[in-house]
Amino acid sequence: MKTPAHLLRRSAIALAAMMSLTSAAKASDFSEPWRDGDRALVVDAYEYNSIDWAQLSTDKRVVGFINKASDGLPPPYFCYGDETTVKLCKTLWKRYAVTRELFQTRKVVAKALGLKWGAYHLARPGNPVEQANNFIDFAEPAPDDLLALDLEGNDPTQWMSLEDAEEFVRQVHRRLGRFPILYTNGKTAQYIADNRYQYRLLSRLPLWYARYKPDIDVHFPMGNWQGYALWQFSAQANCGRLRCPYRVAGTPNDIDVNVAPMDAATLRQQWPFGGLIDVPPDYLASIPVPVSRAAGLAGKVTITYADVATPPTVEEMVAVIGARWQTFRAAFRMPVVKTVPRRARFGIAEYVAWKRTAYRSEALLEAAFSQAADPVSTASTELVRER
Repeated sequence: MKTPAHLLRRSAIALAAMMSLTSAAKASDFSEPWRDGDRALVVDAYEYNSIDWAQLSTDKRVVGFINKASDGLPPPYFCYGDETTVKLCKTLWKRYAVTRELFQTRKVVAKALGLKWGAYHLARPGNPVEQANNFIDFAEPAPDDLLALDLEGNDPTQWMSLEDAEEFVRQVHRRLGRFPILYTNGKTAQYIADNRYQYRLLSRLPLWYARYKPDIDVHFPMGNWQGYALWQFSAQANCGRLRCPYRVAGTPNDIDVNVAPMDAATLRQQWPFGGLIDVPPDYLASIPVPVSRAAGLAGKVTITYADVATPPTVEEMVAVIGARWQTFRAAFRMPVVKTVPRRARFGIAEYVAWKRTAYRSEALLEAAFSQAADPVSTASTELVRER
C-alpha cells in the first residue's frame, strides 16, 4: 500500500517538530545542561577527596574549585578532663590543623592554575554567630572568593536550623559586607521557597542546588528563585566506575561536579556572587495599570502591573502596634514639674532667665539671674523708662 504524499509531508513535519522540541529540551538549563560544551563547570571537594591538579587543569570547562572549610563550631581551645576526653580533644585539634593547612594549600594551587576559588561551611546545630566567625577565620576569604553555607537538611537536631541559618548569614554580612550562597537539596530548598516570607534572607541567597537527576524542571523550587547559580548534578550518589554524568580528569568518582547556567566568561564575571537575588513582583502585591477607553477599544493592549507595598508581616504589625501603644501610654503620664528656684526677688525677668538656662547648673542660674537683675536689660523696664 502506498502512503499518500500529503501524509508523508505531515509525518515529516511532525518528526521535525519533535526533534526540535527534543533539542530545545536538551539545551535547557534544567535538562542535562552539562551536555552543552559552553556551560561552565565547578568542582567542589572536601579534605578526603584526592586531586591530581595537573590533570584537572586540562579540562578547560572547569572554571572554579570550592573546598570545604569549617565544620560547625571549632574544637575547644583548652583540652581538659579525663584521659579519654583529652585524647579526643587533641585529635580534633590535630584534624582541624591538618584540614586547614590542606585548605590553604589547595587555595594557592587552584589560584595558581587560574581557577576561581570558593569555600563552604558545613552547618551544624550550635551557636550560628560563632559558626560564622569560625568559617571566616578558617577560610580567610579574599574579596573574590566565593562563600557558601551548606545546609544538608531541615532537621534541626542534625543540622543548623533555618532560623539559625538566617543569623549565620547576617553575621557573615556584618563582618564581610557580602552574603554567602546557599547550598541545599531539593526538599529543603522547596520548604524555604514555600516559606520565603519567613526566611527572607535564605530565600534570596543565590541557590547552589543539589539534585542528581537529568531533569529538574518540574522539581525546581521556584519561589524567589527563578534559576540556580550552580547545580550539583554529579556525586557519589550517581557516579560510579561504569557510569557517570560527567568525569573531571584527575578526580575520583565520588567528586562533586556542578554546572552553571552560563559560559565560563560569564561565570568568571559573576563570581563570587555575594549579593541577594532580586525578588520578582508579587502578584498579590501589584495592581493593573488602567488603560484608556479608546486604547481598549482599539485592541492590542498590553496589561502592565504596578508594584505596591507588600502586606505587612505579623512581626511588623506587632512592632508598629507596640510603638503606638508606648506613645499612647506616654500621653497619660504626668509631666515632670521642675520646682521654681526660691529667691528673695523672683519676678518675670528672673523667670525668663531661669527658663533660658533650661534648668541647668546653679552656676549658670546665678549668672543668668545677675544679668536679669539689671532693669535696663529687659524690654518692659525700657518701656517704663521711656514713659
